[in-house]
Amino acid sequence: MTNIDLGGKRAVITGGARGIGLAVAARFLASGASVTLWDRDPPALDAAVKRLAAGDKVHTARADVADEASVTAATNATIGAMGGIDILVNNAGITGPNTTTWEYPVAEWKRVMDVDLTGPFLCCRAIVPVMLKSGYGRIVNIASVAGKEGNPNAPAYSAAKAGLIGLTKSLGKELAKSGILVNCVTPAVAETDILKQMTEAHVAFMLSKIPMGRFVQIEEIAAMVTWLSSAECSFTTAGVFDITGGRATY
Repeated sequence: MTNIDLGGKRAVITGGARGIGLAVAARFLASGASVTLWDRDPPALDAAVKRLAAGDKVHTARADVADEASVTAATNATIGAMGGIDILVNNAGITGPNTTTWEYPVAEWKRVMDVDLTGPFLCCRAIVPVMLKSGYGRIVNIASVAGKEGNPNAPAYSAAKAGLIGLTKSLGKELAKSGILVNCVTPAVAETDILKQMTEAHVAFMLSKIPMGRFVQIEEIAAMVTWLSSAECSFTTAGVFDITGGRATY
């Protein structure tokens, strides 16, 4: 494992209790950072803290990223626990049902948009002013190759992730001279709990699109996120980083 220096940095990871978020937390801790895990599942947060076993370098905040008041409260609690925020990883997300666009339930469309797109917006809106005061920050948004290519029978997820790519580019350009860099990663599907929200046919379709013939490992995503969260990433902002096993065509 390459040593990437995050010594002394304070990170917020949304959806940090499991999957990609938990893998990023483990890699951040190994790189010297302190982390606050945001999640709306308190038992899962407790289990994550025990699994990470990093003592006072791990904090938690119950947060629903789709709710502005919850994000504000979690931001304030995090600053109280860590003294500031240097890194934000917008990882929390849901897939929604797998069905055609014309049959897609409107309520489910809104729910996916609220979590996958409005959620990162609210978190950036709350945390960027904190970073501006210190003149330093790294924001990494977990998008998806679905946001670039569009997956059939996943219109809300594909649209939300495309929107997150657009948000990354807009915010990155706004902050380009501030010391705060904003990038996103667009993974192919990983074997996490999010697969449980999909049909077997949809999972098989996504696997068939990957030339390497396997799903990405969450530790591989965590490695890319860690570099993007470091001071070594110094001239890259508003960027989109693929980790798709050869699937992405642009």
